Amino acid sequence: IFFKYLSPVASLSSLPKNATEADKLQAYKLTGNMDILAELYSPCMDNVYGVCMKYLENAEDAQDAVINIFEELIEKVKKYDIENFPGWLYQLSRNHCLMKLRKEKTRPRVVELPVMHFVEESHLDVVLEKENKLTLLEGCLQQLNEEQRQAVSLFYLQDNCYKEIEEKTGLDANKVRSFIQNGRRNLKICMEEKANEQQ
Repeated sequence: IFFKYLSPVASLSSLPKNATEADKLQAYKLTGNMDILAELYSPCMDNVYGVCMKYLENAEDAQDAVINIFEELIEKVKKYDIENFPGWLYQLSRNHCLMKLRKEKTRPRVVELPVMHFVEESHLDVVLEKENKLTLLEGCLQQLNEEQRQAVSLFYLQDNCYKEIEEKTGLDANKVRSFIQNGRRNLKICMEEKANEQQ
């Protein structure tokens, strides 16, 4: 979705095949070449989308955020000394979502006591609902096979991008993607079944 920003002439060939993350960051800072920035961002896009979904809870908003975060990177990568790009990107994505949520809180505050009590009770309901979902999630995670459980935990709970999961597990990209997608589907089915049992 961000490839509209890429320059028409590819220049990644100027980098060695074994170029490290640090090499690519330095090359982008020196050249401002968008292909290099895209090479850094692309493996982490799914992770960024997952973070945005966690905070914004809306697929369309999360997709927009993925594009907006890439636009932020164009200047911010040049300004910071980044030692761990995926970790730094996670914090940037998180902050981007929190800022968006703060900006959306534009409704005037109502100070009448009954309304305040209603808001507090509603907030408590939300917290309890989230805790219940976490409990369901933990139980359903244990029902996944080992590969799916490991991939899903690394991706969603530990905020690793696909490339990091490949390095930690020794699996190739296709298997990582397959385990995450199948694990996510099985988790959803399990959680829906358990939620229906509670009703």
